[in-house]
Amino acid sequence: MAEKSCVKRLQKEFRALCKEPVSHIVARPSPNDILEWHYVLEGSEGTPFAGGYYYGKIKFPPEYPYKPPGISMTTPNGRFITQKKICLSMSDFHPESWNPMWSVSSILTGLLSFMVDTSPTTGSVSTTTEEKRRLAKSSLAFNCKNATFRKMFPEYVDKYNQRLSEQAASEQTASEVASRDKSSRPMLRKVTESTGEDMKVSAGELKEVMKNRKQSLPTWMMLLLFSIFGLIMALPLLQL
Repeated sequence: MAEKSCVKRLQKEFRALCKEPVSHIVARPSPNDILEWHYVLEGSEGTPFAGGYYYGKIKFPPEYPYKPPGISMTTPNGRFITQKKICLSMSDFHPESWNPMWSVSSILTGLLSFMVDTSPTTGSVSTTTEEKRRLAKSSLAFNCKNATFRKMFPEYVDKYNQRLSEQAASEQTASEVASRDKSSRPMLRKVTESTGEDMKVSAGELKEVMKNRKQSLPTWMMLLLFSIFGLIMALPLLQL
């Protein structure tokens, strides 16, 4: 059973987190056990964990803050082995380095910072950048399968459902566009064929006009020649 000072300290820290949230960190005590806290770390931009949501637990001893907690991560992440205690200077792996001034927010800030480090430690695992990015992309879907996560962090469940709705709407829009394109192809082909026929008719009419011009051209030339010849014959008579 938790000591009275421990309960008061954890209640105070929870109120502080609610009043002044820490960037990329959400943490809450279990409704049934204040010594068990659940957290979500949001992957930092510019790292392989960007876009990821990493769920885990902190187990505080009844003597907290005079003894350090145990820390584990539930979400596959490519940095820490899931469901296994992580070795940190702020965890129960190193009670000799524990500082009672550290709090839940400082513990999780340190964990988030240690995620992007590549130093091996107890509870860590080595994976490629591509694997970390793949796990980050699927992290929220993985978390939402966990009943405790859904109960503790309903806002992330809402975020996941919204993402699914947007994805479904996007797919539906793409399907409707593809369907419209498919249905418009026969009409476009018909219009093209019609336009081709019109062009053929116009070309035929132009050919007929040119033919008529060719036939009428010698007649005009004959009239012009007769006019010139008549003028020449009339010149002597004009001189008289």
